[in-house]
Amino acid sequence: MRDFLDLASTMYYEGHPILSDAEFDLLADKHNYTTVGYEVTDAVPHTYQMYSLQKCFMQQVTPLDIKDCIKTPKLDGAAVSLLYVNGLLQLALTRGDGVHGRDITDKMAQLVPNYIENKELIQITGEVIAPSSVPNSRNFASGSLGLKGLSGLEEFKTRPLVFVAYDATPHLDTTYACSLEILHKYNFNVVTRFNAVDFPMDGLVFRLKSNAKYDELGHTAKHPRGAFALKEQVAGMETTLLDVVWQLGKSGVVSPVAILDPVVVGDATVSRATLHNIEYIRDLNLEIGCKVEVIRSGEIIPRIVRRLD
Repeated sequence: MRDFLDLASTMYYEGHPILSDAEFDLLADKHNYTTVGYEVTDAVPHTYQMYSLQKCFMQQVTPLDIKDCIKTPKLDGAAVSLLYVNGLLQLALTRGDGVHGRDITDKMAQLVPNYIENKELIQITGEVIAPSSVPNSRNFASGSLGLKGLSGLEEFKTRPLVFVAYDATPHLDTTYACSLEILHKYNFNVVTRFNAVDFPMDGLVFRLKSNAKYDELGHTAKHPRGAFALKEQVAGMETTLLDVVWQLGKSGVVSPVAILDPVVVGDATVSRATLHNIEYIRDLNLEIGCKVEVIRSGEIIPRIVRRLD
């Protein structure tokens, strides 16, 4: 898994991500992966930690009473924090590991207000998204934030990207809805008003209406207790096994990788999947040219679960 995360990190920094920030962070947390991309000497701390959301699936018991919550679309792009000091945009960071991110101020200054009518220090969080009409729109958004240099910035300016705010710290009002209305008055797109019909969504977010109750519940090491994401299980898709290649990892372990006829699983196009080891191939009775069912394990890693013919 470390080899895969090394590859994902390198591709991100080259502007061609194979995972979104949220996907990378989830895997990094799960596997205690601490090296991000190249040596991350440019990592910058968020003023306030950016937490990921606890995920629940349909038919599961939810951790909060939804009557106490505001429901918003879970936009599917790249999470970003914006720091304003004395009303001026001072710093914009990718989510990174939630504690540190990469400085993308030059890019975000093209998408968000550079000045707001608030003299306090405030961190605004939200999502950079691209229209669903853009192939692999989530990766497109993440990759756009990884573009480098002046030429990368010029390319960024041409891309159809939107920033949608979903929170501010410290709170701007006693209720979540009113806080977002204030952000709207600052000329931000906000998740409660944004028409997301033409943009990728990954479920729904339920967040407590009362900011006081939200703060009272606090956080786990990874998630706020006052919000959660509700998602649908993604069904497996049929495709054809075209080839099997053997990949040498940095640890010296050789593992098989399936080359697949590209197929859309959930919201991602899958053309490769892990096969773990030779026993896994034998157990599934896999052969070149056979039909297989592919899922995204944990909604992230492509995996063949069975042979279909």
